[in-house]
Amino acid sequence: MATYDKHLYMIVHPVNALVASQLPPEEFAEHYTTGSSKHYEGKVIFAELDVAFRDPHFEIDHYLALTVPHPGGAPKKTKFISSYGVLEHVDLQALKSLYLVTTNGKALALKPQPYSAINELGLVRVYQEICPLTSLVASTLDQRSFGKYLTTQTRSKGAPKVLFTQYEFDVETFLRLNKNRDLMECPIPDTYPNRLHDYLLELKEKTEKMTKTINLNSTLRVASWKLIRHGFWFAAADQLVFFPMPSVKELEKDYYDWWRAAY
Repeated sequence: MATYDKHLYMIVHPVNALVASQLPPEEFAEHYTTGSSKHYEGKVIFAELDVAFRDPHFEIDHYLALTVPHPGGAPKKTKFISSYGVLEHVDLQALKSLYLVTTNGKALALKPQPYSAINELGLVRVYQEICPLTSLVASTLDQRSFGKYLTTQTRSKGAPKVLFTQYEFDVETFLRLNKNRDLMECPIPDTYPNRLHDYLLELKEKTEKMTKTINLNSTLRVASWKLIRHGFWFAAADQLVFFPMPSVKELEKDYYDWWRAAY
């Protein structure tokens, strides 16, 4: 009978789950999006964890032992270990790769890199929280400060560990183009532009405010991958693990199949 390597995957969008599988990441991505009617139709984001990762919150050894080939020899595609509260119990050092999966199952692998950018203070940015929170937030905090704020400085709007991204969004251009307009336009889908306009002005005028929640529901389901700016951040207090997006030039040259399927 054929033998297969075992993998640990943490799904972070559209759900948060820990899954064991005998499929390599690219096949797992295809199976989860297009290979099973039980699974999700749409974008998926998941991380591969070091298979040696363990935490008392999870019965990882038990479920890995059950992740064995079917009688006919086919690999076990998914064995769910946990379907609730996963990220907060995962050591961020166990993250190996982050995969962005298109609706037709194409996966783009991102590798963690040190985040050394020096950010402009007070600049208003638009963040999409991904896991376990899902709000769209405007903030004057840079990425390091925003991650630390969510994980240590607010209990009402935070969590012990978070994953978020930043959207490609020019605040000044948006405010200028929509000044004195009754019918406003917004490049972020599922977002009420008038509310966004007012909240951005409030952040710019009231320097004591650090964040404004624009939308409680995630826009990631309908937003284009092309809206992602810089990449993705996992944060826990002072710990920040950054997964950068390739440049458009790199995507067109080296990841064309994924880029063609991205929207």
